[in-house]
Amino acid sequence: QVQLVESGGGSVQAGGSLRLSCAAFGYTDSIYCMGWFRQAPGKEREGVAAINTGGGSTYYSDSVKGRFTISQDNADNALYLQMYDLKPEDTAMYYCAALWDYCSAVPDDFRIWGQGTQVTVSS
Repeated sequence: QVQLVESGGGSVQAGGSLRLSCAAFGYTDSIYCMGWFRQAPGKEREGVAAINTGGGSTYYSDSVKGRFTISQDNADNALYLQMYDLKPEDTAMYYCAALWDYCSAVPDDFRIWGQGTQVTVSS
């Protein structure tokens, strides 16, 4: 069983930066893909970024490309999301998730989810 725990959320002004972390516990060796997702009130959960844990290839949604960077530290079983130039529309609960068989940015594909960390960006 794998458990994911996010941290690093907070409140910032537009243009600010935050770094989200996701710690993975348990049997993490077989994880193939990890991703960051977000969900704003009244909206569907959307994929923000994903990374192939073996090859390192990454995916970003158009809305965050050039502003967010996903990275991993395999030694520490950690996943990160560095966010720059934050905008009010980035306000959401952010979740990390893990997938075993392939890599995807589709929320329904992911099996294990963290509890989320709130990011609030004020204008």
